[in-house]
Amino acid sequence: MASDLETKAKEAFIDDHFELALDLYSQAIQLNPKNAELYADRAQANIKLNSLPEAVADANKAIELDPSMSKAYLRKATACMKLEEYQTAKAALESGAALAPGESRFSKLIKECEERIAEENGELPKQMLKEVETNAIPPKEAEPVKDVPVPVATNAVPVKEVKHSFYQKPEEVVVTIFAKGIPRECVEVHYGEQILSVAIEVPGKDAYHFQPRLFGKIIPDKCRYDVLSTKIEIRLAKAEPIHWASLEFSTDVAVPQRVNVSSVTANQRPVYPSSKPKRVDWDEIEAQVKKEEKAEKLDGDAALNKFFRDIYQDADEDMRRAMQKSFVESNGTVLSTNWKEVGAKKVEGSPPDGMEMKKWEY
Repeated sequence: MASDLETKAKEAFIDDHFELALDLYSQAIQLNPKNAELYADRAQANIKLNSLPEAVADANKAIELDPSMSKAYLRKATACMKLEEYQTAKAALESGAALAPGESRFSKLIKECEERIAEENGELPKQMLKEVETNAIPPKEAEPVKDVPVPVATNAVPVKEVKHSFYQKPEEVVVTIFAKGIPRECVEVHYGEQILSVAIEVPGKDAYHFQPRLFGKIIPDKCRYDVLSTKIEIRLAKAEPIHWASLEFSTDVAVPQRVNVSSVTANQRPVYPSSKPKRVDWDEIEAQVKKEEKAEKLDGDAALNKFFRDIYQDADEDMRRAMQKSFVESNGTVLSTNWKEVGAKKVEGSPPDGMEMKKWEY
């Protein structure tokens, strides 16, 4: 059955039906969860669908099941390069190149990674990058990728059951996952240059996976986590002391650039991002809100209610007392601002034409 699903998935992939291929591969994996080939192929489908963190997780799982599968390293590197995680991609490519020394794609991609890394670090001008020559690393010098794979869940725990939050310091981001009574051996946390992978797999319960692409880059070797009785606390070491506007990366939010101190003149002081809250002029905000409320155009009951609120807001103490007394005593049928008239007697109800007042009986 799993082989039939795999065949159909490959046919769907060839026909560019990537979502169907992904679904078929997932069904095949449920039937045969130890098949590394299925995870490597599903990683390729995820890459086509631009589900890059999921592709990395699938490639990692394939590597765990079969460390000699060179295409799994290629899948991982491809996804990481799209995520601009060139260091991680380069490490995967070097391991794959050791397994398939005749495959030219590894050496080409390694060279591209080195060029991107050099650009990021400002080590070489762009016109010199083409002159960089990259020699393939001999098999004996290649080190296996240290990332432990994180499997992709087929039945994820609903978000409402497992929640997460984060806060940050200048040097780190602390992510908290609120899950009670989870044994430490059921928790796996792994880090990439800009990826966090969290897996909680408790026997007899649905698996929970959290795999965000992070707002900024981190230092994986300095990251750590603790499993407590009520939560899992993950500490991510920032690669740069910038303020994260959110936990997850978004194309709508620009990542602040690191300040190059050497480019700052003697008369200038470098300005660094701060985690301190900005000062807010609440009086100005209140004035703006009031201005908008006055300019707001309402219809029907909303306009009438706003009219009465404006009268009450601008009224003096006697007018407010009159409005309250007349409204309550008349069961909401009379609203007067004349305290001399209202204060001397009980205000009788005055129903609209065609209606009559009736006393409520309990």
